[in-house]
Amino acid sequence: EVQVVEYGGGLVPAGGSLRLSCAASGFTFDGYSVGWFRQAPGKEREGISCIGSSNGDTWYADSVEGRFFISSDNDKNTVSLQMNSLQPEDTAIYYCAAEKSQECRFGYYGLVLRDYLGQGTQVTVSS
Repeated sequence: EVQVVEYGGGLVPAGGSLRLSCAASGFTFDGYSVGWFRQAPGKEREGISCIGSSNGDTWYADSVEGRFFISSDNDKNTVSLQMNSLQPEDTAIYYCAAEKSQECRFGYYGLVLRDYLGQGTQVTVSS
């Protein structure tokens, strides 16, 4: 099946770190910009980070800038999100998404990656 799959969610105390990974299944990330969204209970889904395919440019939402870091591993066909200094407000379901494009794309409501969306992985940060 052609899809993206997230790994690495879990429960972590405030101030801790987690690393999420997104793997492409049935295709390669070559030529795809890949990013992460999250959705907290009762809130809209928001884009938080993206890495462009053409030059590896990265983008972060203000809410995670300086704490989260996105990277790609072409050999493993994965994109990872290193999350540091986690806070309870980071609790959400985290989704990986990808779009065949050279750069991360943004619309009126923020990051847009429409070709693939994963099932999500739960991240819970305890206070």
